[in-house]
Amino acid sequence: MKISRFTRYLIVFILVLLSTTTLSYTRSIRAQEPPQVQITQPEPNPVVPESIFMSQLPPSARLVDIRTVNPNIRLDIRYATTNNFLKRKLYPISKCALRSSVAQQLGLVQTDLEKIGLGLKVYDCYRPFSVTKQMWQAWPDPRYVANPARGSRHNRGAAIDLTLVDRTGKELEMPTPYDDFTEKAHGDYQGGSAESRKNRQVLKNAMKKHGFIGITTEWWHFDSEDWQKFAILDISLGTIP
Repeated sequence: MKISRFTRYLIVFILVLLSTTTLSYTRSIRAQEPPQVQITQPEPNPVVPESIFMSQLPPSARLVDIRTVNPNIRLDIRYATTNNFLKRKLYPISKCALRSSVAQQLGLVQTDLEKIGLGLKVYDCYRPFSVTKQMWQAWPDPRYVANPARGSRHNRGAAIDLTLVDRTGKELEMPTPYDDFTEKAHGDYQGGSAESRKNRQVLKNAMKKHGFIGITTEWWHFDSEDWQKFAILDISLGTIP
C-alpha cells in the first residue's frame, strides 16, 4: 500500500511532537526531584608527632618515671609483656612515664588512697605514637584504640590506665579485667557484683579529686584535665630517665 507524501509528513510531525512532549515531561519530573548531593567526610590532617628533647621543655611538661615521684605506685605495664590484647610485646622496658605535672597529680592520688589502706596499680601511661599505629592496625575500633590520624592522650603523656590494690598489692574486684572490649567495661555498667561497682566508684572519686577525668568505655582509663596542652610524642620509653 502506497502512502501519500502528505501522510508521510503527518506521521513524521506526530513522532516529533510525541518526542518533544516526552522530553519536556521528563525534564519537568526531574526538576521536581531533590538534587542528589554526595557528602564526603573530610579526612583529618594526619598527626605528626613532635621531635623534641625533654630538656627543651619546661620542667612541668617533661616526661618522668612515676617511680621517681611516688615509688609506692605499683606497676603492671602490660604492653611490655605479651599479656595484652595483641599478645605481643610492644614496649622495650616496663616503665610508667608521664608529664611531670600529671605524675605529681597521680602521686597525690596514691597518698590519699594509702590513708584508707588502698593504692594504685598502673597498666599503661605514656605510649609512643608508633605503638598507637601498631594497635590501630590490629584493632581499628575508635571506642577502644585511638585513631593515629588524631593521636592518643596516652601519646601526650597525660593518660593513665590503672586499678586499685589493697595493702598487699592484690587487685580489688572490678567489673572486668583490663582491656576488656565489651560493654561490661563501660563506666556506667550496672551489672556485675555490687563490690565491683563500689570499687570502680572509689577509683573514679579518688582520680577526680586530683584532676583526672574518666571515659565512657573503659573504667580503667583516666585523662589529666589539661591533656590538650601537651603535644603528641614518639619518644622511646628507653630514653626517658
